[in-house]
Amino acid sequence: MIDGTYHYYLTAFALFLIGMYMMIDNRNLIKKVIGLNFAQISVYLMLVTIGYVEDSNPPIIGFGEPHSNPLVHVLVLTAIVVGVSLTALALALVIRLYSEFGTLDTREIEAKIAASEGGKNKSKSKSKGTGGESDD
Repeated sequence: MIDGTYHYYLTAFALFLIGMYMMIDNRNLIKKVIGLNFAQISVYLMLVTIGYVEDSNPPIIGFGEPHSNPLVHVLVLTAIVVGVSLTALALALVIRLYSEFGTLDTREIEAKIAASEGGKNKSKSKSKGTGGESDD
């Protein structure tokens, strides 16, 4: 059986793989954002696991040795704040895309973008040929 903190490493790795799979495989943008959150949570778990010290005391003067490293926990708290703001930005973009295209399916959005760009390129090529400029 697995001893120590190795099961936390395996859990973090499994969560990261689940998040990456969700971001790559799903066509729904909301599910992609959820997959991004899974990957972020796995990083938090990995950082906290790395900073864990068996039978440690808080890093306060007057307590005995060994001390846990407070820097890791501060980094995780900062990463959580950044992750929440990234999720809010991603959801705002998803709302904007839904209001623009009427769908959350990435393939449909790409098809609508390609169709609108194709129409613009045709109108540009027609306008180039009608000018009175010479090719000399």
